Amino acid sequence: MHKALLGGPEIYKQGAGEEKGELARLQAFVGAIAIGDLVKSTLGPKGMDKILQPATAGGAPGNATVTNDGATILKSVWIDNPAARILVDISKTQDQECGDGTTSVVVLAAELLRNAQTLVEQRMHPQVIIRGFRLGLAAARAKLEALAMDNGNDPKAFREDLLKIAKTTLSSKLLKHEKDHFATLAVDAVLRLGGKPNLDYIQVLKKPGGSLKECFLEEGFILEKKIGVGHKKTLENCKVLVANCQMDTDKIKIYGARVKVDSFEAVAEIEQAEKDKMKAKVEKIVNHGCNVFINRQLIYNYPDQLFKDKGVMAIEHSDFDGSERLAAVLGADIVSTFENPELTKLGSCKKIEEIMIGEDKVIKFSGCAQGEACTIVLRGSSMHVLDEAERSLHDALAVLFQTVQETRVVWGGGATEMAMAKAVQDQLADVSGKENAAMEAFGKALMQIPMILADNAGCDSAELVGQLRAAHAKERHSFGLEFNQGSVADMSELGIMESFRSKMSQLCSAAEAAEMIIRVDDIIRNAPRQRDG
Repeated sequence: MHKALLGGPEIYKQGAGEEKGELARLQAFVGAIAIGDLVKSTLGPKGMDKILQPATAGGAPGNATVTNDGATILKSVWIDNPAARILVDISKTQDQECGDGTTSVVVLAAELLRNAQTLVEQRMHPQVIIRGFRLGLAAARAKLEALAMDNGNDPKAFREDLLKIAKTTLSSKLLKHEKDHFATLAVDAVLRLGGKPNLDYIQVLKKPGGSLKECFLEEGFILEKKIGVGHKKTLENCKVLVANCQMDTDKIKIYGARVKVDSFEAVAEIEQAEKDKMKAKVEKIVNHGCNVFINRQLIYNYPDQLFKDKGVMAIEHSDFDGSERLAAVLGADIVSTFENPELTKLGSCKKIEEIMIGEDKVIKFSGCAQGEACTIVLRGSSMHVLDEAERSLHDALAVLFQTVQETRVVWGGGATEMAMAKAVQDQLADVSGKENAAMEAFGKALMQIPMILADNAGCDSAELVGQLRAAHAKERHSFGLEFNQGSVADMSELGIMESFRSKMSQLCSAAEAAEMIIRVDDIIRNAPRQRDG
């Protein structure tokens, strides 16, 4: 292009490309807005699900995922547009930081960009739009902080807040029909942590069969393994050694090594030497003073027999996640050498027993050293249902976990967005110049969230949002949308609450991502890598 128009040198490698100015900006806007439109229909309590069908190498379909979780959908979609990837990244960050709000943050960023595109088409400079958006963000943040409520010093009221937040989070998920049951499970599990910053103590176990109503919270830790044959199935006052070491024959580590012998007696001597070596290893383990040995790897029959003779319960093949979590819960070290018993920290628990869940035998650890540990057992008709239930529960646990640390809460149901939009509109009178139009666009983008919630519920969005604006004009900032009746209602009466930290994170992340994309004026594509030969 440069050569043809300007006669200058070609600076890019052959096959590379460049879009400049309006074309680049348009491409960035279109890609980001398309991502917002992709997940828009999943937003809110009446949001729709999407089936994600992965492509496999042989052309045969892989395992489909049915979900309405924004982060899961965006992680699964292969995206080529660089601006769209920015929105995917903010969704992932929101999922890691707060657990909930992964769809809202993408939809809000897309609506901000949709309004920015209109202003750009009216020949407004991107930097003027950004200044207006920053003024709008400041007004919205101030209003959000003013609306926040804090019951962190009253345990009873705070527990009620957590239950309301959990129910609100679960109301847009698969678990909404059992949201009371699951909200109680999630709140009980998070409050058991006692403010410790470690969600690993809460284990989620999926067992097909039964129905979602049969899910329950089990105090302690559950390991999906069986106790070895011939060992006691119940043991009390346990001292546990968690290890990651070979308990089969020690293999020769030299590739291609062979041992030649000239008689069967020599073979017997080698086998006896291996047995003696294993016996010495077992002796070292027993000298630690443990009565339960849990190994991440296999335990062969001979060492298993030796443990049985010594009265030590042996559990093999606890997978890596199981071993890590188990060590944390029992307060133990994971060891691989046994030379220094005095330096090894043993785990402890009051009781280990083998129980049945559904048709499977599992090992239950009760009275763990870290008493905050618990297991939520999920039951459901199929693995698709269980996977989606786990994702829904993860969102609820994560948002509750954040709320325990940042105890402020705000009203849900679109009430907060409408209050912030009104605060932005009220400040327009103090802003002169072109920034006024950009600030107004920021407020309109916030107002789109309740509009989309109403559209997804099949309601008349223009009518409902008009009523909601009228309610907020009378300073009724707790009023939002209620979709069982399809009307405007007081969220404080319905108990629809959201986490302040999640809402603040959505607002700031969406504004920052939109600002980053508005700044784009050039997209440079590298030449594809050439295959040799």
